[in-house]
Amino acid sequence: MSHRPNILFIMSDDHAAHAIGAYGSRINTTPHIDRIAAGGMRFGNTFCTNSICTPSRASILTGTYSHINGVTTLHTQFDARLPVFPGLLREAGYQTAVFGKWHLGHGELHDPRGFDEWMVLPDQGDYHDPQMISLGGRQAHEGYATDIITDLSLDWLARRDRERPFCLLVHHKAPHRPWEPDDKHATMYDDVDIPEPPTLRDDYSGRSEAASAAVMRLARDMDATDLKEPVPSGLSDDEELVWKYQRYIKDYLRCVASVDDNVGRLLDYLDAEGVSEDTMVVYTSDQGFFLGDHGWYDKRFMYEESLRMPLLARYPSLIPAGSSCDDLVLNVDFAQTFLELGGVPELPTMQGRSIVPLLRGERPDDWRTSMYYRYWMHDDQIHRIRAHYGVRTHRYKLICYYGDGYGLAGNSDRIFPTEWELFDLERDPMELTSVHDDPEYAQVRRELETELDRLQREVGDLP
Repeated sequence: MSHRPNILFIMSDDHAAHAIGAYGSRINTTPHIDRIAAGGMRFGNTFCTNSICTPSRASILTGTYSHINGVTTLHTQFDARLPVFPGLLREAGYQTAVFGKWHLGHGELHDPRGFDEWMVLPDQGDYHDPQMISLGGRQAHEGYATDIITDLSLDWLARRDRERPFCLLVHHKAPHRPWEPDDKHATMYDDVDIPEPPTLRDDYSGRSEAASAAVMRLARDMDATDLKEPVPSGLSDDEELVWKYQRYIKDYLRCVASVDDNVGRLLDYLDAEGVSEDTMVVYTSDQGFFLGDHGWYDKRFMYEESLRMPLLARYPSLIPAGSSCDDLVLNVDFAQTFLELGGVPELPTMQGRSIVPLLRGERPDDWRTSMYYRYWMHDDQIHRIRAHYGVRTHRYKLICYYGDGYGLAGNSDRIFPTEWELFDLERDPMELTSVHDDPEYAQVRRELETELDRLQREVGDLP
């Protein structure tokens, strides 16, 4: 066993945990991603601190919340001079590389730093025949993005120095909108109906106006690019919803199937090289996603399907095979975890916490029992999700829609009344009815308000 493991970090984009077999998916299978869970640990309560691509990626790299690293919205670019865990590992002797989606800005101050080699998609990138950017400039690649990103990763692994550990970041574009499958999976699910989520026909009663105001409903807001063919004529409203859901979810799952196949290619390579025992393999996504849940696509909200990230980790020397952990883990924890595994002291500026004890099956007595979330991109012109912050414990969730973008980039100047939601996740796991004004929950509400204030002070975010 190598004292310092190799690190293979595979991150997809918008891959909801409830579309992974290891998480009990009702709608698809992911046999290769499940191999990571079978050989390691499945985390059941991993959450992002700001459910949108660019901010989550910045938090993962730096181990800091959005207000610290400055990446609060899609329109705030990352300052690549900030310390990131791959760069710190590189300084400690690791070989480092990143291939795939970057989405943190481009140019001298925003392109990847701290990597021996990198090749990334410009902005969101294309599924088919994508352009990619590296130190050598921009070049076209023929084929499907998920395959290409894996090809580049395998090529780099084949050329690596086998005397030194590696840290490789494989960042897939899929299954991000507009969900364009490859030819291999284009007809997958053609002969089946995918089960519908129980909340597909949510009417948004019992919650804030912010929920009903969101512009990401399958029935109303999907466009021709998403659906890829006209809606059949003569359908009733409900028949049209069912048709759109099937169109959406099948393309989404076809994209996931390609990711799963390519995860298998990477795992097979580690086996063939004889380094699986010495490699920490992680599979995650930058946030969750609504798969017709509440009648929605997209993410952004603090509701469970958007907040929850998949996190599967395998490292046989450390992690018991087939194990699970339901302690609260955050995307800001990833950086410290990799640094501890690599024998590198974490930076005092990092705000998360290494999950290495949890990987061993040990829960520290002082492990967190609550988490803080803040979505900053107020009332954006496309989705109209209102800015909010909140606290989640194992049982409860308190959300405040504060209704103001505070003049931040990418935020609307429209101001809305402050609204609150409180959910009892034990009694109402689908978050259909806020009990914020229910007298029965008055004490719970006060305790959560106090905890929210404590967390904001702890992380230094005082809105």
